[in-house]
Amino acid sequence: MLLTDTHTHIYYHAGTTKLQENLQRCFDNDIQRLFLPNVNSASIKPVFDTVAAYPDHCFPMLGLHPCDVKENYLEELEIIRKSLETYKVYAIGEIGLDLYWDKSTLEIQKNAFRTQVQWAKELNLPIDIHCREAFTELFELLEELHDDKLFGVLHCFTGSLEQANRAIELGFALGIGGVVTFKKAGLDQVVKEIDLKHLVLETDAPYLAPVPFRGKENESSYLTYIAKKVADLHQISIEKVAEITTENSKRIFGI
Repeated sequence: MLLTDTHTHIYYHAGTTKLQENLQRCFDNDIQRLFLPNVNSASIKPVFDTVAAYPDHCFPMLGLHPCDVKENYLEELEIIRKSLETYKVYAIGEIGLDLYWDKSTLEIQKNAFRTQVQWAKELNLPIDIHCREAFTELFELLEELHDDKLFGVLHCFTGSLEQANRAIELGFALGIGGVVTFKKAGLDQVVKEIDLKHLVLETDAPYLAPVPFRGKENESSYLTYIAKKVADLHQISIEKVAEITTENSKRIFGI
């Protein structure tokens, strides 16, 4: 069995024994592939330090997280853009819109998103999208930018079946994480209706730990609990879920 965590911030532990321990637990649980989304200029170094230490298992992305789109966002974007010339990456991310924390930055969040989507198109890379309380605004942007070069993952998807189908129509896979194990979230009923060819698995560690660890620090080795839940919902084996979702990740990220 080969599982892929398509979105983890495991690099927060770069250069520590905690990173080694976390990754060893991943390997012990058949999680051999981990994709690391950058969030701002400060996280570039830990991302690539982690990738350098585990080049066969950890694969980097570069992008400016919407919560880090502030007054200096153009400077941040320039640092990240220059890093794209230095490092090989497998996606532009995580990028997107977040209206949970700060609605006042919506316009500059949109500008940052448009800029980074353009990078992805120029480099023939997928994008890894963060969307929180901004589905309407995000879909308007995706419609505006839509063409055959725009594709990727809607990370940590928690929307409705209608929103899921709309994302799929626009060329995106859905990143399914710990929320699918939450009893009252309703995501389980959506996932049950979606063909597995449109899904990838993720933890978003250290956030959003699945049941039975809900409320505690998440880690990538907990991906097995997410895979098991998806397997139960689709009434197939966890091995089959691993096979399909890992193949999906290979198709999207090109590795």
